[in-house]
Amino acid sequence: MTSPHNSSVTSPSVTSPAAIRDRHARLTACVLGLGAFLTQFDVTALVVVMPEIGRDLGLGMPGLAWVVDAYSLAFTAALLAAGALADRHGRRRVLLLGNALFAAASVACALAGTAPALCIARAAQGIGAAFLITGAIASIAGAFPDPALRARALALTGILSGVAMALGPTLGGLLAAWLGWPAIFLANILPCGLIALAIPRFVQEARREVRHPVDWPGLLVLTAALGLAVEGVLQAHATPMAGLSGMAASLALAAAFARRQRRREHPLIDPALASDRSVCAVVVLLLTVSAGYWAVLVSLPAFLMAAYGMGAQEAGVALLAATLPMLVLPPVGSRMVRRFGWRHTFGSALALIAFGNAVLAGAAGASAKPGALVGMAAIGAGAALAHSQLTGAIVTLAPRGAAGMASAVTMVARQGGFALGVAALGVLAPSTPGGTGYAVVFAAAAIAGLVGLGACTALPDRPR
Repeated sequence: MTSPHNSSVTSPSVTSPAAIRDRHARLTACVLGLGAFLTQFDVTALVVVMPEIGRDLGLGMPGLAWVVDAYSLAFTAALLAAGALADRHGRRRVLLLGNALFAAASVACALAGTAPALCIARAAQGIGAAFLITGAIASIAGAFPDPALRARALALTGILSGVAMALGPTLGGLLAAWLGWPAIFLANILPCGLIALAIPRFVQEARREVRHPVDWPGLLVLTAALGLAVEGVLQAHATPMAGLSGMAASLALAAAFARRQRRREHPLIDPALASDRSVCAVVVLLLTVSAGYWAVLVSLPAFLMAAYGMGAQEAGVALLAATLPMLVLPPVGSRMVRRFGWRHTFGSALALIAFGNAVLAGAAGASAKPGALVGMAAIGAGAALAHSQLTGAIVTLAPRGAAGMASAVTMVARQGGFALGVAALGVLAPSTPGGTGYAVVFAAAAIAGLVGLGACTALPDRPR
């Protein structure tokens, strides 16, 4: 006869293998998603402390624009190389390399005492972020061969990215208020340490058998084209001829990059993507959402401080009006695409962005705080409806076999549009006290929204 003691030992305390696998899968997804959180947190957390950095390092808005754009441009330039190196040398290895570089660059940012030092450290951060996020997303495919589990892992990564983008300004404002702006960068050290310890335990190494050569000259040409475009925009106000020369050189390099890609057997960006009218329309939408929403986030803290006398912490809390929609509305955008199609969904989103920026422009002219909150909520709602759906649209519209490259194009367009938007709005930002001068900044962002609204006419009503 079995005693009660023995029966209690043999049944309830045993954990099934399926439960262990499920717990391991969740931990793996969380560890990989933490990399996505870090790379996006450092994009938005910095926006509320830009005025403070400018005061400490003696930077005006064009100089502060480079603090933001150094990260974005390096991120953009390194994405395609990171993908190629991950396939060639191992996805986990690239992830850990990016994590180490990101951590070291974060310390360098915190210790930077001059503007050039901060910009160089931010560029190193951007390169590390590109390797980190590319390695993380690529590792999900190997860690989750089951399509359902892979979809759940990618969804978790997207949620963590959205949380970082939405709460970055608020958390950044709190950290800066308590410990100063270098604390925003030092806060990266603990998550980077967790990633370094957890990834070897939870993620196996994986690489592709077929390896294509990396087009390093093409990457350099693309990076130079983006950098000259940003510098041309920044110089256009003070020295118009220098600005025009920079833009002309950027266009020439972009044309050279396009010619080079057409001649290569394995191009960085498939020329077939550029020949599809609908794909080009989605790229325009990516650029305009980046300029009309994400770049505006960089200007909003300075506007709130100048117009309403807010501190960094208070401005970070006020920015929740623009960022919280990114947490709650993306599922609504998905349902709208299924019910109304791309054209109407994206048209509604860009109309909201244009309307919100127009309201912000009016609020800046009248110093109306309720109007500013309404405008921020509108641009946040518009971006939330379109942001995650645009990636799915360009992948669906891409020619057969070009889905992976289309995904890379979305990231390049997002980061490139953000960098150019920050540069353009930084030039338009006023140098005089008060918030009235920001009306022209928001008016320009509203025009970007209208450009995106026009591009929606080139989209099909329904996914093909």
